[in-house]
Amino acid sequence: MKSSLLDLLVLLLEKISLFTNFKLFSMPEEAQGDSHYQDISFFKRGDLLEVPRTLFVHFGIYLGNNKVAHLMPDILPAISDDKYLTGKVVTNKRLILGVLAKVASIRVDTVQDFAYGGRIIVNHMDKSFKAKPLSNEDVAQRAERLVGATSYSLLWDNCEHFVTYCRYGFPVSSQTDKFCEIVKKIIRDQRSVLVCAVSGLVLTLCLGLDPSTTLPCLFITFTLWMAS
Repeated sequence: MKSSLLDLLVLLLEKISLFTNFKLFSMPEEAQGDSHYQDISFFKRGDLLEVPRTLFVHFGIYLGNNKVAHLMPDILPAISDDKYLTGKVVTNKRLILGVLAKVASIRVDTVQDFAYGGRIIVNHMDKSFKAKPLSNEDVAQRAERLVGATSYSLLWDNCEHFVTYCRYGFPVSSQTDKFCEIVKKIIRDQRSVLVCAVSGLVLTLCLGLDPSTTLPCLFITFTLWMAS
């Protein structure tokens, strides 16, 4: 039963990501003109690589010899010690369950597996960071020292935090900042209160006055109202 529920949840999240074209964490427009390469001969050891995805941007550090160190949520290392299995490319199911379980590892993959068919942008973040990047060799060595199991949080400890720590000396995530700004705008928009109140009323009419549905709706509506 638990397995079927997990499968259903993973399928639902996969479908949402497939049909959603809203690029919440897309690259800034000025990045669209940046140089991006698939030919690894352009890459230097210690380069920061970015791959824009549907809903986010994935980051890694180039180590040389067609290898990239990157932080990936992955449930498999938590349940298996088989290095052959865990060394395979992380599937969507493994990734989503890793996000939910907050389990991740900093792993080394080929450039092709890291990019997963996407275009690669090189060192774009150097333009927006006030701090100068460390030397490329220092960056690569930092990444190599961190390879292995690591803590994970979708907002506070993700792949962008990993690469900014390696390249600039401190972990930050512009994707997290953007997400928090969006949440702040939603909370401050009083229309959110109205939508929540109407949704709660509809649920109450459909399911009846039950504490399991009425109390959460009242609590969320009240919280949004006080925060707006």
